[in-house]
Amino acid sequence: MSNPDLTLQIKILPNSPGVYQYFDKDDTIIYVGKAKNIKKRVSSYFTKKHDDGKTRILVRKISKIKHIVVKTETDALLLENNLIKKYQPRYNVMLKDDKSYPWICIKKERFPRVFSTRRVIKDGSEYFGPYTSGKTVSTLLDLIKGLYQLRNCNYDLSPEKIKAGKYKVCLEYHLGNCKGGCEGFETQDDYFENIKAIREILKGNFKDSLKQFKVQMNQFANNMQFEDAQKIKEKIEVLENYQAKSTIVNPKISNVDVFSIVSDETYGYVNFLQLSYGSIIRSHTLEIKKKLDETDKALLQLAIVEIRQRFNSNSKEIFVPFKVTIGEDVKVSVPKLGDKKHILDLSIRNAKYYRMERFKQIKITDPDRHVNRIMAQMKSDLRLNEEPRHIECFDNSNIQGTHPVAACVVFKNGKPSKKDYRHFNIKTVEGPDDFASMEEVVYRRYKRLLDENQSLPQLIIIDGGKGQLSSSLKSLDALNLRGKIAIIGIAKKLEELFYPNDPIPLYLDKKSETLKIIQQLRNEAHRFGIEHHRNKRSKSALNTELETIPGIGEKTVVNLLKHFKSLKRIRLAKFEDLSNVIGASKAQKIVDHYQKK
Repeated sequence: MSNPDLTLQIKILPNSPGVYQYFDKDDTIIYVGKAKNIKKRVSSYFTKKHDDGKTRILVRKISKIKHIVVKTETDALLLENNLIKKYQPRYNVMLKDDKSYPWICIKKERFPRVFSTRRVIKDGSEYFGPYTSGKTVSTLLDLIKGLYQLRNCNYDLSPEKIKAGKYKVCLEYHLGNCKGGCEGFETQDDYFENIKAIREILKGNFKDSLKQFKVQMNQFANNMQFEDAQKIKEKIEVLENYQAKSTIVNPKISNVDVFSIVSDETYGYVNFLQLSYGSIIRSHTLEIKKKLDETDKALLQLAIVEIRQRFNSNSKEIFVPFKVTIGEDVKVSVPKLGDKKHILDLSIRNAKYYRMERFKQIKITDPDRHVNRIMAQMKSDLRLNEEPRHIECFDNSNIQGTHPVAACVVFKNGKPSKKDYRHFNIKTVEGPDDFASMEEVVYRRYKRLLDENQSLPQLIIIDGGKGQLSSSLKSLDALNLRGKIAIIGIAKKLEELFYPNDPIPLYLDKKSETLKIIQQLRNEAHRFGIEHHRNKRSKSALNTELETIPGIGEKTVVNLLKHFKSLKRIRLAKFEDLSNVIGASKAQKIVDHYQKK
């Protein structure tokens, strides 16, 4: 380390859990981190060799180090999260989500109202949520309204005002939606029994409400009050139907948070499901922008702390795809089978679905970010030294050895650049020799680019296996381009990717975007090559047919094709039409030729 001040600062750091902060020369905080051992963690930044370029830049910019010692690693996690949100340092991950969410409020009143709000007021009222979907809130409120008769007015229902007869029942009372507490038709104790049941429903517990309704239904039926019994039965059916839709795992799995993560080169997506009595009562996905090539474990730990704070979760157990450390008071489980594994898989599917939806949105709203992500992913998947912004793909085309041609298609930033496509007629190879043809075409292509001082691609893709790849390498060697341009071959049968001097092929996930782009390149090269081959064969067939007629030369054939457009039209043309184009003598020869055939 060249900076003696930093060396001294590191030496006096404590071997305790806590949070460290890095500042640049302008005294601006640029990074916040947590550690079990502050001294050991900070020292590693200056002693390890960092593969990630951004980390190397961060280390060069550090001019001052501060730290905060805490009792436990849990405290360090919470403090790190709060400091990141407060200062938003340049090299820390960005938690992409700062919108307000709806809550369901049970107002602190003599006859509490139940309603949705986005403002949490500390007045003693109860708030359930926040919910990530307004539709979920409206569905719950509709369910509650259908089960219980609650007031929706904002009158001050004090005992004195009710006794004085200050209020009169409104239309809601006559419609059966309210029991008229404003005129003393309902006691506060009876009303609170409903509130107690509503509180349990909002927690995901339907058992007590169902039991209470069934008791009421039986009482009405025993007293021959069949209309009232039918109304209660309908409420039971509504509640059971809602319970069936919302319960997706064993009801014994209660008060559990489920977290999963999927990520790419630049972003992580953490899904959160909260379970109560087997029902999902909350679902949310958090998008995290990477800054220093963070691992999935680091991102997940940060996201768990943030999400549990944001949604006021006090669950004592969490399900995760791999072990994380988030505190002594929370049990961390990694499910392997059964209902617990089922709910974890559901969380992973939600994270993947959210990621794909974001990709679709970004493709439209932020095409530059979409391209950057694809390029970074291809660089990683294909083990390249740089992003393949310019890719060229080659394919040979010949049928039964006739008219051998080749095609080169060009993709720039993941999209076809058709103006740069090129056809090649094979000049130095006789017969159907794909290897020699590929060697010729690759040499001609890059010899010309070098001679004309044009930009070279970052990646060459050869449609074929080891043979075609080896032939292409001969051309790169001849041009002294070996190692300056990445080159791979793709075999069609199993979509194997071959690398120079590597006998073991690479297999990409069949659904990966990198493989889809390579397949698109290969298919486009094949289409472009076949199109050129077909045109060449057609032209050859036409020329051969007409030029076999004595006295008809190439110039005459060209004039005929320009006028009639096809061989069929020439064959069916009348003598007068032909003679108007090429003269009577040649027209008669063509008519005689086709009459003989």
